[in-house]
Amino acid sequence: MLEQKLVELIREDARYPYEAYEFLCEAVSYTQDLLERSPREEDDPDTDYHVSGAELLRGACDLAVQEFGMMAPVVFRLWNIRRTDDLGNIVFNLIRGERLSKSERDEPEDFHELFDLEKALTESFEMTTVPRTPAKGAR
Repeated sequence: MLEQKLVELIREDARYPYEAYEFLCEAVSYTQDLLERSPREEDDPDTDYHVSGAELLRGACDLAVQEFGMMAPVVFRLWNIRRTDDLGNIVFNLIRGERLSKSERDEPEDFHELFDLEKALTESFEMTTVPRTPAKGAR
């Protein structure tokens, strides 16, 4: 079932599809888990779970590679995500839609051209060739 807040965000800013917003919400949780900043019931209510823009971008790339493998750059292009700024746009749309929270230190510039997104999505893959062994009886 589609989350109504995300549907409303897409109506206001149709640059990115529903799946991109959903993925970025997952990426926030993934990054918090990765950095051991996930909310827990026993935590003090004043505990800071914040992740920076740079941390979230790296976490989103890691998650994309895990979920989509070598197709991660293709998926991002299909979602109209070509630069780190695009992920920042989605984050701030999610903040505006009250789906994510913002600290006073968060700014859209935190996502501005931090790195080459396509390179980050492909750098962990290495194309190699394996020498073929001739089949039995082949010359």
